[in-house]
Amino acid sequence: MASLRRSALLTFASCLALSIQCSFAQAGTTAQDTLNRTDEMGRRQGFWKVTAPNADKPGYTDGQLIEEGRYTNSKRIGLWRRYWPNGKVMSEITYQMGRPRGEYKTFYPTGKVEEQGNWDLDRNTGKFQRWHPNGQLAQDFTFTPDGVRDGEQKYYHENGQLAVQVSVDRGKEDGTLKRYTPDGQLQQVAEFNDGVIDAANSRYIKPVPKAEEVKVDPKAEPAPAVTPEETTNAVTFRENGYNTLYDRQLRISQQGDFKQGRLWDGKWYDYDRDGILQRIRIFKRGRYAGDAVITAEDRQ
Repeated sequence: MASLRRSALLTFASCLALSIQCSFAQAGTTAQDTLNRTDEMGRRQGFWKVTAPNADKPGYTDGQLIEEGRYTNSKRIGLWRRYWPNGKVMSEITYQMGRPRGEYKTFYPTGKVEEQGNWDLDRNTGKFQRWHPNGQLAQDFTFTPDGVRDGEQKYYHENGQLAVQVSVDRGKEDGTLKRYTPDGQLQQVAEFNDGVIDAANSRYIKPVPKAEEVKVDPKAEPAPAVTPEETTNAVTFRENGYNTLYDRQLRISQQGDFKQGRLWDGKWYDYDRDGILQRIRIFKRGRYAGDAVITAEDRQ
């Protein structure tokens, strides 16, 4: 009887081990089973790793991991990670049936988070945050399910001080807007109604020139064009919108708002042969407007 019990236990253990092995194989948890696999119809299935060389992704060494994630019938699903040439994570994006949908994060080459939110195809939804390169929060927004900013919106200076606070009703400012200087002093109070400013009840506590009053020499140096060596850690370069670009040495090269693919309002960074930051040029409305003071944070 004891012999029969031992035999039964051995048989049960063998079946259990076989069951576990089959479960792992079906779940695709082993690289040997699923890595870079195509089915009989040529469709990508399971876990994939994209490595260098890759013609449209220069700057990586041969064999270096560029991105990784899972396919179902050649469509991306679940979490996909992309990496900078220095090995740090560039982005973490959630896909459904081949399209970005769900939580995502993008990172600076230093490893610090640049942007975090939720995507629904080509628009942000829900909570959205962006950080300055030094790690300080830059923007704190909320979007509706159809991709329109809504609710309290906040902007921050690079030193962490609140820059602007305003309520937005489906994309239009509504109520009181407050603007602060980098040292925390109240600079402007403005009242909005359905996106229209109420000038009679708005005032500048610390006068600043209006955008249309800023004189930019039309003959001044135009903003530089984006070179093939410059990349952004966003999924795509925003021809009209905010971008942070990096050169092949992963140094910030351009940062700010772009218009028709060219820097419109922002900074252009100039380095010497040794990689030391020498100059930060400020561009307004696509033209050179002066140089910024280089801080210790800029040199990091």
